[in-house]
Amino acid sequence: MPRFRAILDTMPPYKAGKAVVSADGRSYKLSSNESPYEPLPSVIEAISKAASQIHLYPDPAATGLTNALAERYGVPPEHVALGAGSVTVAQQLFETVSEPGAEVVYAWRSFEAYPLLADLAGATSVRVPLLGETHHLEAMADAITPRTRMVFVCNPNNPTGTVVHAAELEAFLDRVPEDVLVVLDEAYREYVRDADVTDGLTVYRDRPNVAVLRTFSKAYGLAGLRVGYLIANEPVAAAVRKTIVPFAVNHIAQTAAIASLAAEEELLERVDSVVKERTRVREALIAQGWTVPITEANFVWLRLEERTTEFADACAAEGVAVRPFAGEGARVSIGSPEANDTFLAAAAAFRNA
Repeated sequence: MPRFRAILDTMPPYKAGKAVVSADGRSYKLSSNESPYEPLPSVIEAISKAASQIHLYPDPAATGLTNALAERYGVPPEHVALGAGSVTVAQQLFETVSEPGAEVVYAWRSFEAYPLLADLAGATSVRVPLLGETHHLEAMADAITPRTRMVFVCNPNNPTGTVVHAAELEAFLDRVPEDVLVVLDEAYREYVRDADVTDGLTVYRDRPNVAVLRTFSKAYGLAGLRVGYLIANEPVAAAVRKTIVPFAVNHIAQTAAIASLAAEEELLERVDSVVKERTRVREALIAQGWTVPITEANFVWLRLEERTTEFADACAAEGVAVRPFAGEGARVSIGSPEANDTFLAAAAAFRNA
């Protein structure tokens, strides 16, 4: 057998959200935080036109999309770096800062790709337990050592949906050494309605060691095309661009992202609908007797501890796929009203059993 890296023997594979089907044929996938809406007609039209050019390589610099993002957010194009989904941009970040002995700090539980990416990059993970269901920023600051190269703050946090607020974030950033990169992972930023949650793009301008990570997969409904981006000061963005695989963001993905930005007002109306459903689902769960933290993402979190797998199986029997984290809890995406109603019925039946 060929010889492989020893770390691969200890790494569990990333588990994508799965679909399930009930005995009567129902299937609602609430396990992957996908948009319940199909792409807008204008986006589909742009994709169709772009399909006639797939015999050509895409623009490796994604100049059109880079400029569109720069214009949208009022930043220099040099502050933008792209990747095939925000998780790939996160991988680029790990590759940018990691070397033997380097440490990366993040909350746990948080986005489950962080430890996998750290292991692959050869960095040492420093996991800081959540305080309740939220980032414990004071403890995260305490965990920074001279070996720390990067800190991830997932805001809103995946899978709990909780947020850190402006004052605590500023206090945390004041404690982070200037040579430690702080990544604000804002994959769910468009769903935030809490006015006390800082927009990372207002923070990074005055802090050279802060970078903001976002995606077109969730609110923009382009999960199947994989487009993520980072906005940071030029030295950080330039370093991240060096680690991208050439042509990683394909031509159709670039075109769809540009069209989505052009249709942003219409798309964000859909986000408002998801937020309304999020409120309805959470309130219904609380009325059933569940404890559900306030969420600013497109999902809710139920801490179920040892009953997590049992709960997921009960939902699956009703045709509802949720995302279980064994021994901890389940994350449930906000889907269509029909899907949400089916989930709520399953949750009520489980609680009353």
